[in-house]
Amino acid sequence: MKILYLDCSMGAAGDMLAAALLELLPDPEAFLNRLNSLGIPHITYCAEPSVKCGITGTHMAVRVHGEEEGEHHHHHHHTGTQDIAAIVQKLPVSASVRQNILAVYDQIAQAESHVHGVPVSEIHFHEVGSMDAVADVTAVCMLMEELAPEQVIASPVHVGSGQVQCAHGILPVPAPATAYLLRDVPIYGGRISGELCTPTGAALLKHFVTAFSDLPVMQVEAIGYGCGKKDFPAANCVRALLGRTQEQSEDVVELSCNLDDMTAEELAFAMERLLEGGALDVFTVPIGMKKCRAATMLVTLCKPDAVQKTIQRIFQHTTTLGVRQQTLHRHVLQRKTQALQTPFGTVHRKDASGFGVMRSKYEYEDLVRIAREQNMTLYAVRDWLEENA
Repeated sequence: MKILYLDCSMGAAGDMLAAALLELLPDPEAFLNRLNSLGIPHITYCAEPSVKCGITGTHMAVRVHGEEEGEHHHHHHHTGTQDIAAIVQKLPVSASVRQNILAVYDQIAQAESHVHGVPVSEIHFHEVGSMDAVADVTAVCMLMEELAPEQVIASPVHVGSGQVQCAHGILPVPAPATAYLLRDVPIYGGRISGELCTPTGAALLKHFVTAFSDLPVMQVEAIGYGCGKKDFPAANCVRALLGRTQEQSEDVVELSCNLDDMTAEELAFAMERLLEGGALDVFTVPIGMKKCRAATMLVTLCKPDAVQKTIQRIFQHTTTLGVRQQTLHRHVLQRKTQALQTPFGTVHRKDASGFGVMRSKYEYEDLVRIAREQNMTLYAVRDWLEENA
């Protein structure tokens, strides 16, 4: 399996991610020419050698009107979500890249909306809405398509500490929008004072990364270093490792019990509560018990670290007096959910790959919503999405 691992021990920013991924390509110069031919208004990409703590990498300089970020504040203006969408729609990129760019900005807009307490339609971007950020997001989305990893894994994210000067004033690190974007992501601070993870970097990680964990066992084929502009006691760069690993397999625990005195409604409720509690799967099997009683075997699958919690829920929500336990080894496809932007609204698609297999499936609830709103059949909605999404 093709794996991309992102070392975010010094945070992440759009330009750093773009530079690290660019270094993984066999011909980065040719790809840089592609970026510069996109026609993003007033934008020029430039990949410059950079050295951080003795490590040589690349700094992706995005120049607006010939000046790099930090030097051209007088060119910045507030940009709304519709402005961003209009720019992206004109880019000569694939439909998937366009969808990824818009999905990343949708995440940023949702975060800004939550932080400032205003509707998404009224959000006006500052740092993240400037043209250099549009260029960073576009570059990363195109590079992800070019590299085509089957799974993207990242380390826990170092966000920095202290305070940062933003358009709204002095804010704590991580900035509120960044903190909101990194919900459910393992993050940490540390002794380095400064903003290490930007909202743009956070949104890109949240969109593309499928798991946050330590470096997996993999055969590394290429390494890229994307350097930031600032100097810190540690090397200010994102490290990207591209390689291959074996197909994913893992241990799961099967918990089962026999039930002959619960109604169908009671069983359904118990299954719902087990799934809500983190069970990987819950299903029933019709069985016959002593005295020729028709009964049901309830089977629950969970991860090894969730066994005790799951057993407690089984006893709490069923009438069983005992639970059987066995450990199983399973092989699984890598799964990722993509948010696709369509004229009917956002549609989530579940993609699975591995073992030489690739398959996709649209979220049932999204299909039902569109079918009802547009007075269409589920089949017609699915066919339209497969032809146009």
